[in-house]
Amino acid sequence: MATKLAALIVLAAFLAGPAASEAASICFNGWLKLPTYNPVLCRPRPDVQTRQRRPAPSGSGLTSGYYNTRCPSAEKIVTDAVKKAVDANPGIGAGLIRLFFHDCFVRGCDGSVLLNTTNSKNSDTEREGPPNQNSLRGFEVVDEAKAAIEAACPDTVSCADIVAYAARDASYFLSDRKINIQMPGGRYDGRESFSNETDQLPGPFSNLTALQGSFAAKGLTSDEMVTLSGAHTIGRARCLFFSSRFSEMDSALAAKLRAQCGNDNNNVNQDDVTPDVLDKQYYQNVVDKKVLFTSDAVLNSTETITQVTENANMAGAWERKFEKAMETMGKIGVKTIGNQQGAEIRKVCWRVNS
Repeated sequence: MATKLAALIVLAAFLAGPAASEAASICFNGWLKLPTYNPVLCRPRPDVQTRQRRPAPSGSGLTSGYYNTRCPSAEKIVTDAVKKAVDANPGIGAGLIRLFFHDCFVRGCDGSVLLNTTNSKNSDTEREGPPNQNSLRGFEVVDEAKAAIEAACPDTVSCADIVAYAARDASYFLSDRKINIQMPGGRYDGRESFSNETDQLPGPFSNLTALQGSFAAKGLTSDEMVTLSGAHTIGRARCLFFSSRFSEMDSALAAKLRAQCGNDNNNVNQDDVTPDVLDKQYYQNVVDKKVLFTSDAVLNSTETITQVTENANMAGAWERKFEKAMETMGKIGVKTIGNQQGAEIRKVCWRVNS
C-alpha cells in the first residue's frame, strides 16, 4: 500500500481503547479498534470470513534431526542461547514463542518476520505491521544463535529453523521442562516481507468467528486454536488492547489493571496468577473472567467451553495438545527447496543474501 502502515498505526493507537465507542469498527483482523470505518485498515479478509478450513499443513520435506549430520551442534547452540535468555528474563521466552506464531501465520514458517530489508528492497516489512511494531521480542536471541551457527556451519542452518527451535526450547524451559515439542527441521528462508500481510494474524479484538476463520485459513482446527491460545498464560500485553473491557472482567482483577493502566501504552502480565510459567492456568482464567483480550474471553462460549474446561481440569492434557499443535503450526507454508519461491539460507537473519 502507498501509505506506510506505521503512520496509520499511530492514528489507530490514539483512537483505540476506552475512548472508542461500543459501535467501533474492529479492523485489521482484530488488531485495531477504530471509531469509524477505515477502508484501508478495515477491509475484511475473505479467507477469514468463510471459515473454510484449508488442508492441514503437511510439512513435506521436514524431518526430525535434520541437522544431525549437516550441522550437529546447531540445535544445542539454539538451546543454549534460549536458556541464557530465559534465565535472565522469562519474558524473552514468551517473546520467542510469539515470534514463531507471527512468523508462521504470514507467508508460512520462513523467517520473513525477521527481515527489515527484503529482496525487493522493501523496508515496510512484517516487523512494521500493527501486530508486530514495537512489540515483538527475541530477535537478539535468534541473531546470537545464528552467528554462532554460521561460525560452526556456514550457509547450512536457516533462520526459519532457528525461530522454530527457539520457540520449542522456550516452551520447554518456561513450562519447567513439562512441554517437549518434537520440532522437525529443513525449512528455508523467504526473501520477502510486507507489513500489510500481517492482517493474517488474529488480534486481541477478534471474536470467535474471526479466530476460527484465521486458524482455518492456515489449515488449523478450532481445537488447535483453543490450544495455541493457551500461550497467553505468559508474556505481557499493552493496556490499549483490553482497557475497554474492564467492566467485563473479574472485578478484583479489573481494579488492579485500572491502577496499572494509567497509560494505554503500559504493559501488564497476561496471566496474573502464574505470569512466568507456561501452564494451563490460562484456561481457569478464561472460566473466571480473568483474561485480558476479547479473543481470550470469547473462548468461554458454547462452541469452545468444553475444550477450555478440559484443559483447565485435566493434568497434562493441555501440555500434550500444545506440543502437537506447535509442531503442526511449524509446518505451515514451509519452503524446503533452495530457490523455491526465492528461498535461501540467509547468512544474517534480518536481511536477505545479496
